[in-house]
Amino acid sequence: MAQQPDLGGGADRRILERIGEMVAAERELRALLAEGRIDPETERQRLHDIEQQLDQCWDLLRQRRARMEAGEDPNLASVRSVEEVERYES
Repeated sequence: MAQQPDLGGGADRRILERIGEMVAAERELRALLAEGRIDPETERQRLHDIEQQLDQCWDLLRQRRARMEAGEDPNLASVRSVEEVERYES
C-alpha cells in the first residue's frame, strides 16, 4: 500500500519544533553574554546565524501552508537560500 503524503501535520510540527529550539538557543546566547561567558562578537555572530536559519524555517512553513491552502502538496515546498529569503523580507 502506498504511503500517504504528509499534508502538514508531522512536517509542520517538526519545523515548529526546530523554530522552538532556535528561539531557546537565542535565549541561551543572551544569558551567556549576560554572565560574561561569551564575548559580544561571538553572541552577535551566533545570533545572526540563528536568525538566518529562523527566517528560512518560517519561510518554509509559509510555503507549506500556502500550498495546502491552494490544494497543492505541501511537501513540494523547499528550503530557500538565505539570500532569497532575505530578499523577500525587505
